[in-house]
Amino acid sequence: MVAFATNSLLCREALASNAIGVADFTVARLVSGAVTLWLLVAITNGTRSIGGSWLSAAALFGYAACFSLAYTALSAGTGALLLFGAVQISMISWGVMRGEHFTPLKWLGVVSAFSGLVWFVAPGVEAPPLWDAMLMVAAGVCWGVYSLRGRGAKNPTVETAGNFVRSAPMVAILYLLPIHAVSATPAGWALAIASGALASGLGYALWYSVLPQLTAGTSATVQLSVPIIAAVGGVFFLGEPFSVRLAIASAVVLGGIFVFINSNCRA
Repeated sequence: MVAFATNSLLCREALASNAIGVADFTVARLVSGAVTLWLLVAITNGTRSIGGSWLSAAALFGYAACFSLAYTALSAGTGALLLFGAVQISMISWGVMRGEHFTPLKWLGVVSAFSGLVWFVAPGVEAPPLWDAMLMVAAGVCWGVYSLRGRGAKNPTVETAGNFVRSAPMVAILYLLPIHAVSATPAGWALAIASGALASGLGYALWYSVLPQLTAGTSATVQLSVPIIAAVGGVFFLGEPFSVRLAIASAVVLGGIFVFINSNCRA
């Protein structure tokens, strides 16, 4: 979870300081992540073959692109809350569309989480920029789709490596967008590569290695710590404020998701 939160901190620092542009950061992150995971698969599995699919790679690219675009304006904690709130809500919504039966307690959790997210992005003195907030929500939905498609993978690391390799060329789309051009500095490249190779590549590999030993409820619950870790890290390492609005929204959104997961564990 620290690795996931670190992604937010590295991206925010790189883009907010104008050390690198969105397109350069995203391509460096995906390429370095792809190289790290490919080497990891080659060393641990003794094979150079990769798995994955183009559809999953597109979802991964959508997540990475929207993630980078949103962090040009959002704080680390705000972005992480929107991201993981949207991830959980999108995956829960998929369950609803698939006909999953919800108890009243589950519905309470869903409504609480969704309401907290809507209130957080609603216009107000401390509200985040709406466009950037919507981009991060879109990133969360893309990550939710990516996660749903990856459920039940026989070798998640091999699948993830293949998806990273396939997603890297898609970054060319970002160079066609009318976004502010920034000359990348060595520090910017270093932050982007650290995000891809360490926080993404090794972070995802570590997460997937321990995931089989965790229950579904535990694995979902521990992810709720990411926005808090990112917010605290933003305060200490990036000098960002921890607003009252963020604190209340975090309690409502994450509390609602916790209620849903906890009731699911009891069912």
